[in-house]
Amino acid sequence: MTVASIGDINFAPPKELVELAAKVKDFVKDKVVPYEKDPRWTAHGPTDELRIELNTLARQAGVFAPHVPKEYGGRAISQIGCALVFEAAGYSILGPTAIHCASPDEGNIHLLDVVARPDQRDHFLKPLAEGKVRSCFCMTEPGGAGSDPSLLQTTARLDGNEWVINGRKWLITGADNAGWAIIMAKLESGPMNGHATLFLVDLPNPAIKIERTLDTIDSSFTGGHAVIEIKDLRLPADSVLGEIGKGFRYAQVRLAPARLSHCMRWLGSAVRAQEIATDYARQRVAFGKKLGEHEGVSFMLADNMMDIHMARLAIWHTAWLLDKGDRASNESSMSKVICSEAIARVADRSMQILGGMGMTRDTVVERIFRDTRAFRIYDGPSEVHRWALGARIVSGKM
Repeated sequence: MTVASIGDINFAPPKELVELAAKVKDFVKDKVVPYEKDPRWTAHGPTDELRIELNTLARQAGVFAPHVPKEYGGRAISQIGCALVFEAAGYSILGPTAIHCASPDEGNIHLLDVVARPDQRDHFLKPLAEGKVRSCFCMTEPGGAGSDPSLLQTTARLDGNEWVINGRKWLITGADNAGWAIIMAKLESGPMNGHATLFLVDLPNPAIKIERTLDTIDSSFTGGHAVIEIKDLRLPADSVLGEIGKGFRYAQVRLAPARLSHCMRWLGSAVRAQEIATDYARQRVAFGKKLGEHEGVSFMLADNMMDIHMARLAIWHTAWLLDKGDRASNESSMSKVICSEAIARVADRSMQILGGMGMTRDTVVERIFRDTRAFRIYDGPSEVHRWALGARIVSGKM
């Protein structure tokens, strides 16, 4: 376990990253927060029209896509840099969409930057990194792959010079109006029979049909979460992302930092919820004194502060490990559980402090509460991460 080297962490990040995060925070407060009442932020996420408008504002402010490779106009900031900047962006749920660090695009940018061939970088990564298109990652299946990707049912077989892919996917974030997709399928024949492989495909494609957009508790992601059918999709033999049969390995390349990115963004929302609850507790009078002067309320604010602090420490440590080249699989899993549960508690307590107002949409806390509840499920439910960590502990592999 790598925790022994935790003493090497520098808790004073580079000045330029601190300044960038402050710039992003100011941008989100001044330019993005006013859009939170915009009708284009729908039950299925912000529309593409709203996304493009916010992206334009971010470009004008000089804060667009700082995480993407420099060759595509980004700053290629480190994971520690992402921890600072993404938290600042998450101050509004629309913030990550605005600066183009929202899921699934942020994770797909990272995966292609690590794995894609030069021609795939030009065709798929470049327009995504520049914000000209959106993307989706098609792994999860109804009754099949999800928390247990080994249950993958979508198949791919080689027919001459083409791959033929068939299957159904669901909870595919951003599928509606995406410019391209990564599809995970298992091979039906050959020496890699049964092994998962990733394929790149331009969208729209007549062989890929969006059956419906699911009505979900969250509303953060442009394009919502779709159910899609893939029927006799034919792709050129060179459509494989990376190497044949290494789909599960590449999924982990994507998931470890992507889980942490979720933690970063939602931590920013937790900070926002705490601020709103604190302001209310300082002003609202009940039973002869300010609400915050009642210990039942002040204790909740204190617990919120502690949850935010511990979540931030978990994020920073894991980000530091990733920057050092560590896979950080255990730390990523721990951070996902710690942060998703801590942030959910912060949102819940903030709603409780607000009382009747907390149940309304007069503040953004109600929306933060709904979206952070979903965070405990996607990218691996807490129970799956605990099971995996426990198994490693018992087997002596930690």
